[in-house]
Amino acid sequence: MVTIPEHLLPVLRRDLLAFGPEVVLILGMVTMLVVRMFRGSERLPFGAVAAGIIGLSLVVSWWQWVTDQTLSPSGGGLSQTRYLFAHMLAYDAFTVYLRLFLTAFGLFLVALCVLSKVPDAEDAADFYVLLTGATLGMMLMASAGHLLMVYLAVEMASLPSYALAGFLKLRRDSSEAALKYVVYGGGASGLMLYGISMLAGKCGTGFLPDVAVSVAATLGREQFDAVTIISLLLILAGIGFKLAAVPFHFWCPDVFAGASAEVAGFLSVASKGAAVALLGRVLVAFLGGMRLTEHELPSLYWAKVSWYLGPALVFLSAVTMTFGNLAAYAQTNLKRLLAYSTIAHAGYMMMGLCALTREGVEAALFYLAVYFFMNLGAFAVVAFVRNAVGSEELSGYSGLVYRAPWLTVTMAVFLLSLVGLPPLAGYMAKFQIFAAVYHAWQSQQQTGLLVLLALGLLNTVLSLFYYVNVLKVMILHEPRETPAGRSVSPLALVYTGLCALVLLVGIFFWDPLASGTQKAVSSFHEIQPPARVSPP
Repeated sequence: MVTIPEHLLPVLRRDLLAFGPEVVLILGMVTMLVVRMFRGSERLPFGAVAAGIIGLSLVVSWWQWVTDQTLSPSGGGLSQTRYLFAHMLAYDAFTVYLRLFLTAFGLFLVALCVLSKVPDAEDAADFYVLLTGATLGMMLMASAGHLLMVYLAVEMASLPSYALAGFLKLRRDSSEAALKYVVYGGGASGLMLYGISMLAGKCGTGFLPDVAVSVAATLGREQFDAVTIISLLLILAGIGFKLAAVPFHFWCPDVFAGASAEVAGFLSVASKGAAVALLGRVLVAFLGGMRLTEHELPSLYWAKVSWYLGPALVFLSAVTMTFGNLAAYAQTNLKRLLAYSTIAHAGYMMMGLCALTREGVEAALFYLAVYFFMNLGAFAVVAFVRNAVGSEELSGYSGLVYRAPWLTVTMAVFLLSLVGLPPLAGYMAKFQIFAAVYHAWQSQQQTGLLVLLALGLLNTVLSLFYYVNVLKVMILHEPRETPAGRSVSPLALVYTGLCALVLLVGIFFWDPLASGTQKAVSSFHEIQPPARVSPP
């Protein structure tokens, strides 16, 4: 029997309390798995059970947010990062913000699955266990404070996602989607693990602030350190896979096309949100934003780190959003079109991180909150139309305004918000991103940031054409004869209407959301690099 020393019990108790939302999900998963073993369990409403588990996790996260507690005797609130379980996880306002985002999204997604009747009763328990497990992994991604936890969290989020992608039985494209996802995911995980092992071996630690200090000192002493640079690139490749950033995006269109619309919506929002959070935390750590008092280094070292990271992020962001928007033009399947749209929006989110400032991280979190309703709403319409007309091809949407006028109106709100047209909430999100990049260019005078800003504006205009083309097919084309499907339930109309309403009135809540994102990054030190950073 393992005995815990008495002096460690208070620490363990505080860590477990801070880890409360994840504990709720773990206990909920175990409960659903145990219940699944009994005969007749398929008659239980597992959707309601999953909603209750995720909802309770959301309540605990909200309590942590509003009470501003770290459960630490030293105080400091959520504005002070505290490390849990021997420095494996970070607990601060950033962590709690992402917990709120992921659990709220999980609750909305469960509601969508119940309304769209995916999955069926026989497989509901397995589906919701996988969904809860993926959500748990994504929450750990947002709070990873150690390189080992970075890898474990990514794997914990990925493995259930592989199964979810292939959950549609007797569908060849669904099985193919899961296989492609596994193959690409395994390759990306191998690259990231190799980079983590090299970096941890060179630094002698995996604790992110310590690794950041070691990397900064190495780059400060040497003109070029191949091991460090290659390690960082391999880690970036693994995170880029979860983000579906070019050139790690190959899995995304095929997986989205083969998976159900509900799973595609989950991967497009929750997976991207967790990847942005992980990239933001790692980036902040390497720029000194998570440094501890005893880890101070001259600002020149952080400037050299930013010189290596900045151009790589700018290039990935520019290529990702441009490729995603251009590739979306040729798509005739709406899920594939939204997959390429997801790739493009990953590029927009990365724009905020390219600023290498706290304002940029705030803008990325702001964008995530709005993207939640834009993309989930679009995939919800795809799911309901699939049930109603039996097609996910764009041609099946011809004249949809005559058969489902409310879904057409709400889809117009979602697509125009994805473009970023005022006064919809999507305009707020892109304004925050572009403002952060512009302010970073003003202080740093880096030409790459100005070019990135110009490309972001150009891509916004380009995206208008393929989004409007979808609306043209739904409104101006003649309706086609399609096999009879299920009628759209009133609750489904309420669901899409609620998502659309958030985007319509969101502009009136700009300041509260901005204040929330400011609180989310309050635990980070200012990470703005010195003006006119010169190459080492």
